[in-house]
Amino acid sequence: MKIRELILQSQKLKKIETFYGELFGLKIFKKSAGEISFLLENSKVKFVQNSNATPYHFALTISHNKTKKALEWLKKRVEVLKNEEKNIVDFPAWNAESIYFHDPDQNIVEFIARKNLDFSSPGEFSSKDIFEISEIGIATDNFTSKLNQITSIPNVPKFFGGDEVFCALGSERGLFILIDKNKKDWFPSQDKAHSSPFTAIIEAKNKKFQVQFENDILNYAYF
Repeated sequence: MKIRELILQSQKLKKIETFYGELFGLKIFKKSAGEISFLLENSKVKFVQNSNATPYHFALTISHNKTKKALEWLKKRVEVLKNEEKNIVDFPAWNAESIYFHDPDQNIVEFIARKNLDFSSPGEFSSKDIFEISEIGIATDNFTSKLNQITSIPNVPKFFGGDEVFCALGSERGLFILIDKNKKDWFPSQDKAHSSPFTAIIEAKNKKFQVQFENDILNYAYF
């Protein structure tokens, strides 16, 4: 499963443009009144102005050979979120390492280096080492029904987790991170999890479909 495009809402669109476009150096794919999208190697992420937007958790895949360099790069730009005083969080079960930070909308953004994927490059870390959207969080009041609904989508299997509070669904190239927002907050800062609406364009087994999540209701449809 690959997340080809992710559409999120933003309260602070101008600051988001400066943050990702100027501070991070991501290429602006398209810009118009009330929205802006950024181009990664394999994905696009769009932010749409909404004064009532609530924060998200999402992750971006980076070069697996540059985690420490990515940390130093981030420290020059943002405050890195720590977990037990650690800036880099190791996930042995996933063979991955992650670094977390907030963007201007208080989204918890994760740089994840997945060592099983062939994403690497020489030299210092730069925006070119941010390859694709790795994860989008889904915080729900109805965990079991959402879990059953997502696992019923062809080619979106369980990846990791259980049947009650947390489950990752999809593959290392793209995951839905499903949580019961009444029992769990977002790692590592324990920010309150919101059922923030999003639209995602997904590719799996050479087929594309759209997932929409709004008002704690999830729908999907194939192109």
